Amino acid sequence: MASVLTVNALNTRFSTPEGAVSAVNDVTFSVDARESVGVVGESGSGKSQVFMSALGLLAKNGQAHGSVQYAGDEMLGMPETQLNRIRGVHIGMIFQDPMTSLNPYLRVVRQMTEVLVEHKGSTEQDARAKSLQALESVGIPDPAKRLDQYPYELSGGMRQRVMIAMALLCEPQLLIADEPTTALDVTVQAQILELLADLKRHHDMAIVLITHDLGVVAGLCDRVLVMYAGRIVEQGTVRDVFYDPRHPYTLGLLESMPRVDAAGDEALATIQGQPPNLQRLPRGCAFSERCPLAWERCDEAPPPLRELASGRYSACYRDAPR
Repeated sequence: MASVLTVNALNTRFSTPEGAVSAVNDVTFSVDARESVGVVGESGSGKSQVFMSALGLLAKNGQAHGSVQYAGDEMLGMPETQLNRIRGVHIGMIFQDPMTSLNPYLRVVRQMTEVLVEHKGSTEQDARAKSLQALESVGIPDPAKRLDQYPYELSGGMRQRVMIAMALLCEPQLLIADEPTTALDVTVQAQILELLADLKRHHDMAIVLITHDLGVVAGLCDRVLVMYAGRIVEQGTVRDVFYDPRHPYTLGLLESMPRVDAAGDEALATIQGQPPNLQRLPRGCAFSERCPLAWERCDEAPPPLRELASGRYSACYRDAPR
């Protein structure tokens, strides 16, 4: 199956007064057409920065190197005018916080129609009609009324649905959803996830889901990338990774998930220690100080991401010849 997005040896650094922050470190992966890929890891693991780098949305003190290709076109270093023909048109993005992503001073209709006017050359009348249709498609009640309201007049769930509708207006081939269910109650979370699953089926597009919630990935995704300290440490199908984790960090994440079948007095497992300082990464494996399986080799150099089987990868020396 053809790849929609191909990332190769991506590195992202941020300059700060205290030194360079290594946010993304030698990341390589691809997203195929009509595929759902989950990207998981603790806060600060580099999940969002991979895609902010790909879309040219880094802060001014950030710089990305490597290769990011959409449909064969190199995006890193692409002029802004060319990037704008890809962003929002072929690649849509749902940002983490819908309240800060939507302009509080503009009505919903203005924010939606300008997407179509800018990218598709639509008239205001046609853009309004398509925006109304988009709000209906994401299940917003009384969409004509909501279209003329300000973001603060909408609930958190409705604002998130507006963000999804905006991302879908130009019918992108790839939708990137960054923590789409954060700060929403569980009922609304379930509705948003069901909506994304329906959109994938009916719009024939690929989805990247950035999240710290493994349960969300299990319910929506085909494949999962596990990130730690800016690197991919494990990659594979959701079934393979969840039922047979090969990296100790992945195992730690899975064991720290609450289980409904756990005994009442059973303590919730945790991963000991803290993630490393991205300004002073260790010479070897970044997870070694927290890893119960670490040995001398782990402190020598970061383990490469090795292919264990077709489509199955792990960056751990325990899977390598000793």
